This record gives sequence, C-alpha cells and structure tokens, in this order.
Amino acid sequence: MSDLLTTWQGVVEHAWVDYNGHLNDAYYMVAFSYATDGLMAQVGLDAAGRAATGHTMYTLEVHLNYIVEVHGGVAIEVRTQILGVDAKRVHIFHTLHRQDDGTLLATNEQMLANIDASNAATGPKTAPFLPAVSALLVPLAQDHATLPRPANAGRSIALPALRK
Repeated sequence: MSDLLTTWQGVVEHAWVDYNGHLNDAYYMVAFSYATDGLMAQVGLDAAGRAATGHTMYTLEVHLNYIVEVHGGVAIEVRTQILGVDAKRVHIFHTLHRQDDGTLLATNEQMLANIDASNAATGPKTAPFLPAVSALLVPLAQDHATLPRPANAGRSIALPALRK
C-alpha cells in the first residue's frame, strides 16, 4: 500500500488563533494552500517550474471539514492523497494532523486545474498538463488509487428540504 505525501509542515502561529482560542477557520485554508503549493513543487510546478513553463494550477473548488480544535503553538502537518487526475485536472484530498501524535484535525478536498498562463495576449487558460508534470502526477495518482478513499471525500453541504 502506498503512503500519503507529506506536503507541508509548520506550527500554528499565535496570530492565526481567533477569539475562541483556537485556529481561525481561514488559517486552516492557509495551511491547506501551503500543502497544495507543496504538491505542485513535487510535480515540477514550483516557482522555477512555473517561471520556465508558464504553467501553474488554479483551485476550482474546495471543501473543508473541521474535526478537532487546534490551538496556537501546535506543530501540524498536511498529508495529501491524489484521488484522480485527467488531462487538465487533479482531484486531491488533504488531511491536517498534529505532528506529535498524528491526530486528525481537519480535511480538505480540492479540484485543481492546470493553467497555461504563458500567453499574454489571451491570458491564462486551462490546458493539458505538460508531459513532465503528467509523468510525475499520473504515477502518484495510480499509486494512491490503492489507498482507501477518505470518508469525507465527495461530501456536499445541504440542509434537508423544509416540510410544508
């Protein structure tokens, strides 16, 4: 069985803590955004790769689930599973954990699109992943296909319909 990718590690900064004494909801997304950057770096779309190719990824959709409160000063890490990939998109699932004991703190599901931003005349447009990126991304997705699908993957948000 494959392992999840560790895509970001850090410490919950005290400036990220809200008036309830725990990690502000917006800063969960900051950690997950850093993890997406970490994944991009692992597949050749780090700053140098983006500058050389004009390709990057844009986030199309995000789902965030809070599991356990997190306090300032806690060492955290994000682990990433690739749920799927096609010619232009990658479906990922991040899990946020305490570094000391691995406690699951939050989950984050994202759909990302490859963007070719190299043409100033037309502006950024979706495009197929470059072969070098696909050569790294597709095997990761195939490897992660052997992992169990996360319980929160594919969830939607809704209230039951009101009865009249």
